[in-house]
Amino acid sequence: MRSQSGSGLTKLKEQRNAHSPTLDTVIMVEETIKKLGACSITTLYKALPRTVIYPTLKLIVGYFYAKGFIMSDKEGKIVWVYNPELVRRYKARPDLRVV
Repeated sequence: MRSQSGSGLTKLKEQRNAHSPTLDTVIMVEETIKKLGACSITTLYKALPRTVIYPTLKLIVGYFYAKGFIMSDKEGKIVWVYNPELVRRYKARPDLRVV
């Protein structure tokens, strides 16, 4: 699996003005990705409980990549990987450090 590089944030800033999703939409996309597991963006788009403009969906997915919440494989399937509880446990371990 691979993650998107830091240059993704620059692209997101350029697109942000054209397609500004609401918090409800971002949460809906997050929950749907978690529910589906590994899926393509097309599958995600079709599985959403309400209609989202495709460029807005791409913007949300790009944001998730840039923040490290999702990753994709070589086939383009995305999966939610962020686990805040696991992050908290690792941060609490004195033998580990966050870089």
